Amino acid sequence: MTAPLTPRDNQPPEEPHTPPTASGAGSSAEPPAHPPTDEAPDEPPLGQELREAALTVLVLALVGALLGLLWLWLAPRIPLVADTHSVYLKDTEGEEAIGADGVFLLLGAGFGIVTTAALFWLRRRGGIPLVVSLAVGGLLGSVLGWQLGMVLGPTDDLAAHATQVGPGVVFDGPLRLQAMGVLLAWPVAAMATQLALTGLFGPRDEEPQLPGTPVPGAPDLMKDDPTA
Repeated sequence: MTAPLTPRDNQPPEEPHTPPTASGAGSSAEPPAHPPTDEAPDEPPLGQELREAALTVLVLALVGALLGLLWLWLAPRIPLVADTHSVYLKDTEGEEAIGADGVFLLLGAGFGIVTTAALFWLRRRGGIPLVVSLAVGGLLGSVLGWQLGMVLGPTDDLAAHATQVGPGVVFDGPLRLQAMGVLLAWPVAAMATQLALTGLFGPRDEEPQLPGTPVPGAPDLMKDDPTA
């Protein structure tokens, strides 16, 4: 057993020296804050994208009702006339039937462009679920508008209509589509608009750094190398 050591000349023992911090003496050291990064935010999960796609399909299908009302209002009427035996076109060289298809084609393309531009302005991103929802929703909206226009338009029971108005009286024929391909005007215009807007205003991927390319903000080590 040895006696405990005592401070020389009765001096108190020295305390370990703690270097002062920048925030003042005696304050606890705080971990350095992480520098801000320019990384893009994470993409939304797949479940959220699917829910947004389903909502997009529903909204576009409902907007198709407005397409049907506009088609009913703007499409030219087909004048018919009947005698005691049959129903005839009043103007055999008229282009009213083709005009109804043309009006539906222009309205569908316009709806595709406007709805896609509005959706892109709200989301500012693309993705496969969004493109599919634009195509499916546009097709459903076109079908709904087509059916609604025919239902609200003149009746397709020509015999009953001719009997009601009487022989020799001109009446409007039913509103129909002669070329069913015009139903694709909305989805095709929507996908083309989405592709164009994504290419012009969508987020862009950063180009990879080539070997030997200096990184912006990094110190230039070549200046301090005496052998350089």
